[in-house]
Amino acid sequence: MTIAQSGSTRTLSAPRPLIRRNDYSVLEPPSLGEWEPELSVSVVIPAYGGQERLDLTLASMAAQSYPSGLMEVVVVDDGSDPALRLPSIHPEHTRLVKAPEDGWGPGHAVQAGVEATKASVVMRLDSDMVVGRRHVEAQMRWHHLADYLVVMGRVVFGEDPGTGLTPAYVYDRVRRTETADPLGLGTGGMEWITEVLEETDGLRSSGHRAWEVFTGATASVRRELLEATGGTAAELVMGEDSELGYRLSQRGAVFVPDPAAEGLHLGRPTTERHRDEAACYRRPFLENRVPRQYTRRRAPGRTWQVPFTDVVVDTVGRRFEDVTETVDALLAGDVADIRITLVGEWWWVAPGRHATIDDPMVDVRLVHENYRGEPRVGFAEVEPEPDPDVPFRLLLSPGTCLNRGAVRTLTKAADRKGAGLVRVPSVGGPSHPLRLERTAAFARARHLGVGAAGRDAVVAELWGVHVMDCAEILAGTEEDGEQPAKDWHKKMRQAEKDAAHWRAETERWERRIRALTQGRWSWLLLGGLRK
Repeated sequence: MTIAQSGSTRTLSAPRPLIRRNDYSVLEPPSLGEWEPELSVSVVIPAYGGQERLDLTLASMAAQSYPSGLMEVVVVDDGSDPALRLPSIHPEHTRLVKAPEDGWGPGHAVQAGVEATKASVVMRLDSDMVVGRRHVEAQMRWHHLADYLVVMGRVVFGEDPGTGLTPAYVYDRVRRTETADPLGLGTGGMEWITEVLEETDGLRSSGHRAWEVFTGATASVRRELLEATGGTAAELVMGEDSELGYRLSQRGAVFVPDPAAEGLHLGRPTTERHRDEAACYRRPFLENRVPRQYTRRRAPGRTWQVPFTDVVVDTVGRRFEDVTETVDALLAGDVADIRITLVGEWWWVAPGRHATIDDPMVDVRLVHENYRGEPRVGFAEVEPEPDPDVPFRLLLSPGTCLNRGAVRTLTKAADRKGAGLVRVPSVGGPSHPLRLERTAAFARARHLGVGAAGRDAVVAELWGVHVMDCAEILAGTEEDGEQPAKDWHKKMRQAEKDAAHWRAETERWERRIRALTQGRWSWLLLGGLRK
């Protein structure tokens, strides 16, 4: 089957407007039914069993307003027994494929469906959803405005209708009804998502946390952006949509919820019916892969598959003592969830005879030997490219001794201010100042085609820059409560003098009271004074 998809036959312009944080207000989507679509879309439906519900889903998809020549539907059978089949009512361009037998679960099935398609946009849709006539159109109008959007439909839940609905009835109702819930069976959505949308003006003010409401029941993304993330995590059998949402965010995506793209979920999913058990199951899988899971803080001394902060230290030409001062302070900090890369001339560390104390490369050899057994420290001969899955990247020079809470202070400041870049100009010198980069902010700048020289300026425009005082992060400052004050000895001597003065005053008043009372009631008065 071949669909006449314009996205695969000719190159369409990729609009890249400047969107500040997650405020997509700069985009003006066309009214439904009053525009001319150009982009092709592949709707991927992962399914395991549930033939009757799938029939209803495909019936609603057959009644879509989006041009059939630009839309294909791929149902991925994830090992159903009996095998799934295509019903008589389905979209014009519909295929049924089987997921490879080397895995299972919705993430595995979705990835198989993505690899079997080529359209410009990929939409995931659950196999137990009945969607309104303009569901696909509502999401697709946004993708014509910018190529780094993640568009999410609204999910409402209805009681499982069992066999009370037929594909013919669903097709007819969807085709003739303009409302988002054509069956009128919706009883409400996920309350926590509704609350977040209300509190953040539809995610416009949600900043870096917009991805947290992403679910896979109905959502779409440009293929290039999806491929840049590596696709859906096929190894995850639960929580794969949340993990994908996080990785999309890390690549600079903007999340757009469109209430016009509403879909009726036939019955409540497992994650809603067994919320606590599902959360318990998902937690370790997500915590390892998503540093933004705040439950990580329950185990602050842990390290994980994806760290919270990447630290890059340029050791070229620096003394062993300066490097260890900086790295040891980082390793001893109250945020263990870091990965340190030491950039240096490590090719000098090779077997064979060489000088020892008077070796010109002695500092290189000492640093390498000192940290080669530390699992949180790695070595690179050139500065590594940013790891897109790590939320922050900290760059600093040797000789900078940070206090225990420095990483936490820097990252909290970035989140509190919503900043894409945090700078501490007085640390590291004018040529190498300390800086904390938000990975998502710089990823968006790169996606917009901005070269290295101009990225700071674009990040400043789209996310903002926060400048901090070195006293907030350096060891030995008043902010570091574990370090004594520099003039501690002077203050101690003054305190001793004050204590001696007040002891003498107390004795003088005791003598005077005894003289005035001739010893009578003096025990009572003195007891009151000493209290």
